[in-house]
Amino acid sequence: MNKQKKNNFRIANKIIKLQNSVSIKQQLQLVKQISITYVRGEEELLDLLVQRRIIQKLDFSSLDSILFEVLSKSTSEKIQYSLCNYFSNGIVQLKSSLNVDYQPLQNLLMVYDYKEADKLTQLQLCKLAGLDRSSTRNWLYFTDVALLPSDDLFTIDLLWRMYSRDKFGFSRQRNIWLKNSADWEKLWLQIGWTDKGIARRYPDEFIWDINAPHGHLPLFNQLRGVQVISALFSHVVWHI
Repeated sequence: MNKQKKNNFRIANKIIKLQNSVSIKQQLQLVKQISITYVRGEEELLDLLVQRRIIQKLDFSSLDSILFEVLSKSTSEKIQYSLCNYFSNGIVQLKSSLNVDYQPLQNLLMVYDYKEADKLTQLQLCKLAGLDRSSTRNWLYFTDVALLPSDDLFTIDLLWRMYSRDKFGFSRQRNIWLKNSADWEKLWLQIGWTDKGIARRYPDEFIWDINAPHGHLPLFNQLRGVQVISALFSHVVWHI
């Protein structure tokens, strides 16, 4: 077996590992290793992403997020051209029951501009609740949450998950809340919204990059109480 074939065999074996049950941390390490170790490593990774997202249309997983993140940082013009050609609008197909355009949100998350994406997320939630038409209020009441369409809430959550290695999103926050027996103080602490029992100040005390704790983003104003976020965690979308 010549050297190139051996390399291709090693890449194939590593990709098989990626698609099996390994942790997100291990997936990230393997993807990075493939991208820098083998001549065609990045091409193989791009092929895997195309297979998963365009050809097979598999359910989203953290692997898709990691593949896109690593490839988007490639210094290869060929890889960047191909990535743009296949995924010019991102890796998430956008759905909205109210014809809301989520491409601007996807554009921000694709370049990991979490701070601006958080601002836009809050505006879009208010828009979904009809506040852009009927009110000058720019925050949600708990009674507004039931008005949020499931398709739209799912899309917003999926966008956050897919551009954060599955770390961020309302569903991630809800999972942490449930694992802590619905204890709000434990949730705030674990996702980094409080420090020693004191709420962090917006925006400078929050963490706007991938190194933030799981569930840190997007933000939700807990200073107004827990009724709104409790209603969000009880939304029907999480039970579909």
